[in-house]
Amino acid sequence: MSTPADGAAYWLRWQVFVCGALIAVPTALAAALLPRLRRSVAPLRATDLWLPCWPRLHPGCLLGYRAFALAAAAALLVRDIVPHGPRVFFFYTQWTFLLVTIYFAVATAISAHGCWSYSKKSLRKTDEYGDVENRDLSTSISGERKNDEKDKMASYYEQIANEKRAAFWGRCMQIIYQGSASNTFICTKFTAFKTLTVCCYVVLNLSNFFQVTDGMHSVNAVLLLIDTLLNNMPFPWYRIAFFVFWSCSYVTFQWVIHASGALSWWPYPFLDLASPGAPLWYLAMAVAHVPCFSAYWLVVKAKRAYFPRMFPQAYVRTS
Repeated sequence: MSTPADGAAYWLRWQVFVCGALIAVPTALAAALLPRLRRSVAPLRATDLWLPCWPRLHPGCLLGYRAFALAAAAALLVRDIVPHGPRVFFFYTQWTFLLVTIYFAVATAISAHGCWSYSKKSLRKTDEYGDVENRDLSTSISGERKNDEKDKMASYYEQIANEKRAAFWGRCMQIIYQGSASNTFICTKFTAFKTLTVCCYVVLNLSNFFQVTDGMHSVNAVLLLIDTLLNNMPFPWYRIAFFVFWSCSYVTFQWVIHASGALSWWPYPFLDLASPGAPLWYLAMAVAHVPCFSAYWLVVKAKRAYFPRMFPQAYVRTS
């Protein structure tokens, strides 16, 4: 079987043109979704980036979790780079894990700024929120008092609904969040049971957190799923465009380094264009982006649909 190092003959195969089309078409379709970003009905608010979806949970808790996730992701990434060097970034898994690490870095910084802003709020708003948090919500409270409490919760969230829209870094954070979340599903080669097993292992063996076998394939998903359960960020379907851009960028990167002769082997055999079945593999990977993104989108949708019913006094949907 020929390799990219064999020269022009490799790149003149019919598979190259078909696979190139399978990269170009999804990229064009993703680009067609970009105008939808400006027509968004529910624009991203600055408070969505750092305020938890649980009114009783102090924003500092989300900040603390994100700082922990950043440290964990960075340590795991460094642990992989030190013995193997930069060549680990020939693999899509490391690309994705780097993106997850960047997300938690940006999210930690924005959460820290949000907590600082939160501490500077007027005494009136702080007292009002504290009154909502500290009220007794036991089942013995009368229905009238519960309704009054719900009204105060709604009043508080009406206040933050008028907050300014997210700025440049906030929008970048949402883009990275949605791209990395979807990527964790396409990268993870474990079943749900396997992922649950890894979660249990991490909880029971916290001291060995960085010794989890194939940790990058599942730890990134675990870290992001926990963040999703805590944060209040929207997850619009049309942002699948950035997920597609990320994957197409990786494949383009592989083509470029192979065409330049910098690499003579393919990190993933199904990317090898010399195989007659390469177009089928490329098509399968392109199609796989839809269920992977949809799976995470459904997780967020289920959270927003069922949590208000399951935890009516503890969870408030704001967008």
